[in-house]
Amino acid sequence: MSFVEYLKTPIGFLKIQATDDAINAIAFVGAGEANNPNELTKRAANQLSEYFAGKRTKFSLPLAQSGSEFQQHVWRLLAEIPFGKALTYLQLAELFGNAKAIRAVAAANAKNQFAIVVPCHRVIGADGALTGYAWGLEKKEWLLRHEGALPETLF
Repeated sequence: MSFVEYLKTPIGFLKIQATDDAINAIAFVGAGEANNPNELTKRAANQLSEYFAGKRTKFSLPLAQSGSEFQQHVWRLLAEIPFGKALTYLQLAELFGNAKAIRAVAAANAKNQFAIVVPCHRVIGADGALTGYAWGLEKKEWLLRHEGALPETLF
């Protein structure tokens, strides 16, 4: 069975999808709809609310994201980027173990289905530019500022 919960945040609605066993996706959506929550969606909504309130920097949720072994590896690396820090796509590729795989690493980053929880927003361009966020650069900027990863005067 599939469960869903919508969470209103300071930068839009998040749709949290889960089964009985794991969270399947967390994505920004245009508006909230009818909720059909379970314990996992409630737990995720609570942790995300704490994040937006400035009371949480790490998440503890069972996630199930479909993807290739390569993508799974990139997503595990994303999950290790600490709150308040940002890496460049090149640095992420180097952590992956192959700087020449930068485009493939960036493509895997873009396929991440877990907004905020798997922090793909913490990956930026080599020159510090905000690039490539599936849910919009204004959300990426807000998240990075919220985490203290961007100086107020950068833009």
